[in-house]
Amino acid sequence: MKKQLLSLVVLGMAISTCAPVYAEETKDIAVLYTNDIHCAVSADEENGRLGYAAVAGLKTELADAGYDVILVDAGDAIQGEAIGTLSQGSYLVDIMEKTGYDVAIPGNHEFDYGMDNFLALAEEAQYEYISCNFTDLTTGETVFPAYTIRELGGRKVAFVGICTPRTITSSTPAYFQDEDGNYIYGFQQDEDGSAVYASVQKAVDDAKAEGAEIVIAIAHLGIESACSPWMSTEVIANTTGIDVMLDGHSHSTIEGEQVKNKDGENVLLTSTGTKLSAIGQLTIAADGTISSQLVTDYDNADADVESCVAEITAEFEEVLNEVVAKSDVDLVINDPSSLDKEEKIRIIRNAETNLGDLCADAYRYVSGADIALVNGGGIRVDILAGDITYNDIISVHPFGNELCMVEATGQQVLDALELGAMVTPEESGGFLQVSGLTYEIHTDIESSVQLDENGMFTGVDGEYRVQNVMVGEEPLDLEATYTVASHNYMLKNAGDGMTMFQDCELILEDVMLDNQVLITYITEGMDGVVGEQYADPYGEGRIVAVEAE
Repeated sequence: MKKQLLSLVVLGMAISTCAPVYAEETKDIAVLYTNDIHCAVSADEENGRLGYAAVAGLKTELADAGYDVILVDAGDAIQGEAIGTLSQGSYLVDIMEKTGYDVAIPGNHEFDYGMDNFLALAEEAQYEYISCNFTDLTTGETVFPAYTIRELGGRKVAFVGICTPRTITSSTPAYFQDEDGNYIYGFQQDEDGSAVYASVQKAVDDAKAEGAEIVIAIAHLGIESACSPWMSTEVIANTTGIDVMLDGHSHSTIEGEQVKNKDGENVLLTSTGTKLSAIGQLTIAADGTISSQLVTDYDNADADVESCVAEITAEFEEVLNEVVAKSDVDLVINDPSSLDKEEKIRIIRNAETNLGDLCADAYRYVSGADIALVNGGGIRVDILAGDITYNDIISVHPFGNELCMVEATGQQVLDALELGAMVTPEESGGFLQVSGLTYEIHTDIESSVQLDENGMFTGVDGEYRVQNVMVGEEPLDLEATYTVASHNYMLKNAGDGMTMFQDCELILEDVMLDNQVLITYITEGMDGVVGEQYADPYGEGRIVAVEAE
């Protein structure tokens, strides 16, 4: 991309907001932003990934063109593929440093390798982590600075970090607790969102009192209804003083939308999607005009970053490329009708899929349990027909969760299914793929699931959406006891808010990594080949959505 052409694209594709802000000796500012990269470190034209070398290349090109440039990330960078899992995120920090990041915030998946691990990575990182609501509850102080102010283009620009309180349930809740189960870290969560709004407002006001002329929120909040009351749009609507919000978490692609704040003023909201399908570019012109665009086609990659990524990936490439099994069918988390499209439609979090069936069957096969449950949010990528490598398996299950089994009542199983189906047909990471049972979701019945201020399940106060649950050929007996297999994230650590299993007796504890469970089932249970049993991408009919006539 030529420098002059880039400048024209910035102006031509711009979406402007906010009144001009003037200062002496100002020049154009470029804020490059990314979110939800999930370890997509290398360029991949087939899958529309630009890679970190392109980010570094664009940063250099803009600087050479006269822009004052800063590079920021809105979370979920260090988890999602084998390079993250095998290094506990450290390789990703190395690559981000080489790319030239200046500021970042933690997404919910930054914590997936444990709190101590992430805090150590954050301390060692050469870029700065910020968050106005990630709090050490033992001191009442934020773990990182609430904001940072940078001198850019002759102006003071403040960056305010905001983390989703959903982090507690969408990572591992135990990581935020002490040995006695008391929460020692939090995100200013409450029932109506007011605590987060207040934390954001204080950070904005403090930054302005310190001289900030422009305030940019770097947020990992999302726009899905399941993120409420902390959706980025809700935070904007309940605060004042933010000029731009760079958002993440829901993997939304938003080039630039105007959202009204508490005073009815426009705030620019933008997000880059996921897996580096785009690089966000926020431009603050010399006259103070603010605009945004998403760069989706860029090939002037930085050679040093390319070399850094190549050296790191070479260290474990041989292991990753080892073929461990085969599949005769496509195994999907996305709607098959969208597999060949640029924008895939993810269904694993609101409907049954054949890969969901396979993963749940693997837990039941290895454990010998009556029932197996696997959260849709823990099944991350498709496996297409052909050879299956270790990389494929670890990409499906990148979290390093471990197989556990408990004895649970039928009522506890029903409550888990109900919580998982709470927002169906909207997405939920806690939506349960199952083995050993079938169930219906009556979507016309409004959910009456009750949650506490941390998003943890406390009960159901009305009619259940989940009905006609069958264990094998028999109806689920609410008083009976069943063996239930899943992973430590759900059964021990109340992941996705699944508190109903906390007092259950553990029969098996941390016996095998989740990806090894899947490999074992395919290699031993199916002699190394996933066959026609899983041919239907929409599964075997274990989960049926029932709508009102």
